[in-house]
Amino acid sequence: MRLFSCPGGEALSYEKSGQGVPLVLVHGSFSDHDTNWALVRPALEAHFTLYAVARRGRGQTTCGPTLLAEANDLAAFLVSLAEPVHLLGHSYGAQVALHAAAIAPSAIRKLVLYEPPWPHTTSAPVLARLQQRAAGSDWDGLAQDFFSQVLGLEPDEIAGLRSSDAWPFIVSDAEASLGDIMALCNHRFDPAAFRHLPVPVLLQVGTESPRDFFATDALAANLPRVEIQDLPGQGHEAMNTAPQLYAEETARFLQQQ
Repeated sequence: MRLFSCPGGEALSYEKSGQGVPLVLVHGSFSDHDTNWALVRPALEAHFTLYAVARRGRGQTTCGPTLLAEANDLAAFLVSLAEPVHLLGHSYGAQVALHAAAIAPSAIRKLVLYEPPWPHTTSAPVLARLQQRAAGSDWDGLAQDFFSQVLGLEPDEIAGLRSSDAWPFIVSDAEASLGDIMALCNHRFDPAAFRHLPVPVLLQVGTESPRDFFATDALAANLPRVEIQDLPGQGHEAMNTAPQLYAEETARFLQQQ
C-alpha cells in the first residue's frame, strides 16, 4: 500500500490502480479498501484511476478518532493529488466523503454517496451492548448484534451471512467498525450545512433499504446540484450483490457531461 502523510502527522494508506480520471473510493464499516470494492474494481479500473483509501484502523491508516478528523485527513489527501477527483463514499464512508468534499470542494469533480447513515441509527442501549461485547473481545457477537439490532436483519438472513465467506472478515473488522459506530454516534450532523456545496452529487439508494435509516432524502432537500439514483432490488451493498449494475450506474453519472 501507498502512504500519505497527513498535516497533523497521521498516516492515510491507499491502493492505486486503473487508468483514467481519478476516482477516490471511501469504504464503509465492516469492510475495508479491498473487500468493499473487490467485485466492482475491475469494471471501474477500465475507466478510472482508482485510489482505494483505507480508513481509520485498516491498512496502515492512523487517522484520528472522530468523523471530522477522518474527513480532514481525506480532504488533505484529495488536495495533494495532481487534479480534481471524483469521490465515492459508502455508508459511514459516505459521511466522511461528504464532509471532506465540503472542506475541499475545489478538489472534487463529482461526489457519489451511497446511503450515508444518520448518527442516531444506533440507539444508546444498543451502543452499550456493543461496547459490552467489545469489553469481552466478543467480536463475533458484536457483529451479529449490529446486523440484527441496528440493520434489522432477520434470523435467517443472519444465518446466511454467518455461513458466507464474508463473515470471518466482518468479524475481524468489528473492532475498527465499533470505532466508526462510536464516531458517528458522537457526530453532530446537519444536512442543511451542505446547501452551498457546489459540486454535482449523486445520492445512491437501494430500493430494499430502510429509507429512514439514511440521510439520503434530507441531503436531497438541501444539496443544490443533486440527483437520486435508485438501485432496483438492492439493499445497502449493491456493489457486492449487483456489481455489474452498480459499476455501470456509477460510471454513467461520473462520465456524463
